[in-house]
Amino acid sequence: MEIQYVYTKKRSEFGRQCNFSDRPAELHVDIAPNPSIAQEYIERNPVDIGIQCVQEMSEHEINTERFETGSRGINHTEGGWPKDVNPAEVEQVSRYRKKVEKDEMYINTIQQLGSIMESRIKQNNAIDIYEEYFEDIEGDLVDETPSAKTINVFRDPNEIKRTATHMSWFPDGPKKLAVAYCNLEFQGSTPDTSMESYIWDVENPNKPEMVLKPVSPLVCLEYNPKDSHILLGGCYNGQIAYWDTRKGSQPVEISPIEQSHRDPAYKTIWIQSKTGTECFSASSDGQVLWWDIRKMGEPTEKLYLDPTKKQDPTKAMGAMSLEYEPTMPTKFMVGCEQGTIMSCNRKAKTPAEKIVAQYNGHLGPVYSLQRNPFFPKNFLSVGDWKARIWSEDIRESSIMWTKQYQSYLTDGCWSPVRPSVFFITKMDGTLDVWDIIFKQNDPTLSLQVCDEPLHSIRVQEQGRLVSCGSHSGTTTLLELSDSLYSLQRNEKNLVTAMFERETRREKILDARHREMKLKERSKSSADKDKDEGETKGEGEEYNEEDLYTKAEKEFYKIIEEEKKLHERRQATKDDMDKGDKGKQSPIQEEEGEEKANGQPTNGSGGSQKYEGYP
Repeated sequence: MEIQYVYTKKRSEFGRQCNFSDRPAELHVDIAPNPSIAQEYIERNPVDIGIQCVQEMSEHEINTERFETGSRGINHTEGGWPKDVNPAEVEQVSRYRKKVEKDEMYINTIQQLGSIMESRIKQNNAIDIYEEYFEDIEGDLVDETPSAKTINVFRDPNEIKRTATHMSWFPDGPKKLAVAYCNLEFQGSTPDTSMESYIWDVENPNKPEMVLKPVSPLVCLEYNPKDSHILLGGCYNGQIAYWDTRKGSQPVEISPIEQSHRDPAYKTIWIQSKTGTECFSASSDGQVLWWDIRKMGEPTEKLYLDPTKKQDPTKAMGAMSLEYEPTMPTKFMVGCEQGTIMSCNRKAKTPAEKIVAQYNGHLGPVYSLQRNPFFPKNFLSVGDWKARIWSEDIRESSIMWTKQYQSYLTDGCWSPVRPSVFFITKMDGTLDVWDIIFKQNDPTLSLQVCDEPLHSIRVQEQGRLVSCGSHSGTTTLLELSDSLYSLQRNEKNLVTAMFERETRREKILDARHREMKLKERSKSSADKDKDEGETKGEGEEYNEEDLYTKAEKEFYKIIEEEKKLHERRQATKDDMDKGDKGKQSPIQEEEGEEKANGQPTNGSGGSQKYEGYP
C-alpha cells in the first residue's frame, strides 16, 4: 500500500498566475573549445561503475510531539462474595467459608483437583527450586572506571528562577521526584516570584506531574515512607504543612503561624511510629518541634538547642540540618549554624539530659548530616570546605575528613547500597563521589554537573540514580556506573576495620593530648609557685610581662635551632653532590650521638610512634 498525502492550498495564496508563450530559442553564451585542454583529455578504458539493484531512497528525520501520559486511579471492591456477606467482617467471612466447605460440590471439586496436583506437589518437594548451584564460585569483578551520565534535566517552569532547595524520591520505586523551590536570599524574592513546588515524573521533563501550592515557598519536602500519597513540607515563613496527592494541590492542613518556627523550616523528617503520622522539624530559630499531622494546631513537643543544656531560648543555636535513624527511634542529631553538631535524646527525663553530646569541627553552618546506613555509629557531616566522618564515641575530633576544597561545600549524603561511598556537592557546580576504600585523599569521581552552584543532592534507594538541584532551579538526574552502586567483595568488613582503626587512633591521640595538657598545666602551676616565691611582693603586671618575655625567648631559640638544622642539611647535600660519600655528614654524626643517648633521631625534636597507629 502506497502512503500518499495531498498538500492543499488556497488559490489566493499562490500569487499571480503565470502566463507562458512560445518563442524561438536564444543564444546567451557561446564558449569555444580550448585546443590545449582538449590535448590533455584522456579516455578511460575500461570504465568501472558500481550500481545497486535496489531503489534509491532518501532519509529524513523529524521531531514529533511528545506523548503526554497521565496517571489516574480507580476504586474497586473485592469481588466473589455474596451481597449479604461483608468481606471486612471476619465473623461473616468465616461463617460463609464453613458453609461452602460443607457443600458436596466443593468437596468433590477439591478431591478431583487434589489428585491432579498431587504429582506436582511431590515434584516440588523432591527438587529445591531455590538451591544455589554455584554459591562457592566467586564471580569475576570487572574493573570498570567510575562514571556517571545525565539521563534527564528538570527545569523550573517559571520565568523567575528559584533554587531547588530540597528533593525527595517516591518511596515505591524511582518513578517520581518531589522538588521544593525557594529563593533563600534575604528579601531576594519579588512579588511576582512563584511559590509553587512540583512533583516530576522522571521520564517526562517537559511538564510536572503535580503542582504543590503552599502559603509560603517550600524550603524542604519529604515523602512519607509508609504512605506514598502524603508529603510533608517546611515553609520559608516557618510553618509546617502536609499534602495528600489524592486531594489536590492545596495543603490538607498547615500549622498556625504563632505555633510554628520563627525562621525558615530548613528540615523536616518523618518519625518511625505505628500510625505513620508523626514528624519533627528544625529551624534556624533554635527550635526542634515535634508534630502529629492528625493534629497540627500545636507541636506535641519542643526542644531548644541551648549548648548550656538549660533550655534557654536566648542562647539556642540555629539548626540547618537534621538526622534521624529509624533503628534508633529516640535519638536524633542536629547540625547548627555555628558548626556544632548536637546529639540528642528525645525521651530523656530532664531537659538537661536531652542534649547528650556536642561535636565541634566545622567553621561554618553544617549543611548536611547523615548516619552511615550500614554503621549507624559513624556519621557524615558537610560544612565549610570539608566533609568529615565522625564516630559517636569520640567528641573531640572526627576520625576521617576530606581534603580542603577551594569551593564551599553545600550538601552531601551516603550511598544507600555501598557503605564506603558518599557524595558531595559544591559551589562551583561539581559533584564529587568518594570511595574511601579506593582512595582517601581524592574523590573517585569528580563530575561537572553545571556551571552554577549546586545546592542539594538526593540518592535513590537503589543507589543507581542521583538527583542534584542547582541555584537556578535546574534538577539534573544522573545514572551512576555499576561499580558505584554494586556492593564490592568483602566491602563491609574492610569499612568496619577502617572505622575501628581510625577510631582507635583518634582515642590514642586524644589521650596523649590530654596527658600533654595536664603536664603543661602542672608545669605552669609549678613555675608560677616558684616565681611567686622569688618575686614576692611584685605586682601582677610584672609576672605577665615576665611570661611574655620568656615565651618570646623560647620562640627565638626554636627559630635559631631550625636555622642551624637547615644549614647542616644544606652542607650534607653539598658534600653528597661532590661525591664525598665516605665522610659522615654533621647530621649523621648528630643522629649517631642521639641514637647512642637513646634520643629521637629526627632533627625536629623527634616524633614518637604510639601503639594503635595504622
